[in-house]
Amino acid sequence: MTKSTTGLDAALYDYILETTLREPKVLARLRRETDSHPRAGMQISPDQGQLLGLLVELTGAQRIVEVGTFTGYSSLAMALALPDDGEIVCCDVSEEYTAVARRYWAEAGVADRITLRLGPAAGTLDSLIGEGRSGAFDMAFIDADKENYQTYFERCLTLVRPGGLIAVDNVLWDGRVLDPADETADTRAIRAFNSGLKDDDRVTLAMLSVADGVTLARKR
Repeated sequence: MTKSTTGLDAALYDYILETTLREPKVLARLRRETDSHPRAGMQISPDQGQLLGLLVELTGAQRIVEVGTFTGYSSLAMALALPDDGEIVCCDVSEEYTAVARRYWAEAGVADRITLRLGPAAGTLDSLIGEGRSGAFDMAFIDADKENYQTYFERCLTLVRPGGLIAVDNVLWDGRVLDPADETADTRAIRAFNSGLKDDDRVTLAMLSVADGVTLARKR
């Protein structure tokens, strides 16, 4: 028994991947291609992708909104877990990054499940609300610019149904949330988001120490 989460060194993390990871070949190829990208650190880890796919299955999600798509690993992991008539609405600002995502969505045969909306995510989320899609989504995944996390969370809370799930990435911020010398805008935003969510009675929640920290918030 232990009173805290087991720390992960490289060997133990490799053990987790070796004993549990079931990464489809198309996802592995996307991950390897993105590893050479100058901003490769924006890609989620493969075990996190597998977790997202499992959450789609556990919630029975059919409609998902994603805030921050990059080269498409997370959206592809979730799309592969959706039923054939499922839908993901992806919000991103980069045509360049999402062009990679489009290639892999097509290769995996799930492009018809994914709608990409290019532009500032807050505006896209507001447009979805304006289109009458409040409460129409089963799940949301937020992994974008940290200063707008609270804005994205509020919009996603409107868009997901009661009982729906919002997953938020990077809530541990590589440990910088604990560094008193780090007063950068991103770090302060994540600290504020985490602190505010703790007492938010609109959701039930748990923070998981997967990858860079993932908070799961279920809308009451």
